[in-house]
Amino acid sequence: MNKQPVKLIECPRDAMQGWPRFIPTNQKADYINALLKVGFDTIDFGSFVSPKAIPQMADTRDVLANLRLDGITTKLLAIIANERGAQDAVAYDEIRYLGFPFSVSETFQQRNTNSSIEQSLGRVEAIQNLCVKNDKQLVVYISMGFGNPYGDLYNEEIVFRWANKLAGMGIGILSLADTVGLATPEQVLHITKHLVGALPGTEIGVHLHSTPANWKEKLEAAIEAGCRRFDGALKGIGGCPMADDELVGNMDTERMIPYLEEKGMAPELDKNALRNCGRIATALFI
Repeated sequence: MNKQPVKLIECPRDAMQGWPRFIPTNQKADYINALLKVGFDTIDFGSFVSPKAIPQMADTRDVLANLRLDGITTKLLAIIANERGAQDAVAYDEIRYLGFPFSVSETFQQRNTNSSIEQSLGRVEAIQNLCVKNDKQLVVYISMGFGNPYGDLYNEEIVFRWANKLAGMGIGILSLADTVGLATPEQVLHITKHLVGALPGTEIGVHLHSTPANWKEKLEAAIEAGCRRFDGALKGIGGCPMADDELVGNMDTERMIPYLEEKGMAPELDKNALRNCGRIATALFI
């Protein structure tokens, strides 16, 4: 097994977006500033989407203005759902990555971005062009990548077909999203391993929603499959409010890190800063 350190993408945006009460802008910024000191590869910090759809993220611009980025090597990622949001996001030098949720479930794509899968493919092309022109990188999340609860046709070949198409469009990072926590470890292993092998020029990540009972098996499977890019959120908070289901939490970063350390694959992190973030997250979310 290749034991190079993995990339950890911390996702406070995913933790916050479905939270039932509005988190004040200064508290969001304080939390993200604390996370920036830990040493994560990337922080998924906010989104440029309709405030009607995700009111919690309506203050992303204000949060960004209050981030202290001098001397910070951690990169920022913002979620967008259409070209308009992408145009807003690429205007900020501080943002390195744009993330687009591309679902292989027709029902979920309509609910999440108000477009069909084919229309979303056109959006990906337009957003990719914007990213290239503005020196950004597009991360495409393959939502419902392990199945869906809506009865839409799903099989692994559908995932592989869309992943190949996206990679062929020049998308350099694809992240398999277990949007509603349906994935089995066997699925995670097989699908991730296939894409890691089939798309050697593409970085394959996973965004695995999970419960405290099954996070370890999913993480083990992804590592065995050769994945080296993992999304997580402190305390395991989060989930997609557009799934219209009881939110299944994110993979808990505080559980992932000791496991990765045992495997000799953890990135170098500031543990004191991490503990401080844990205390802030407890006060913010619990």
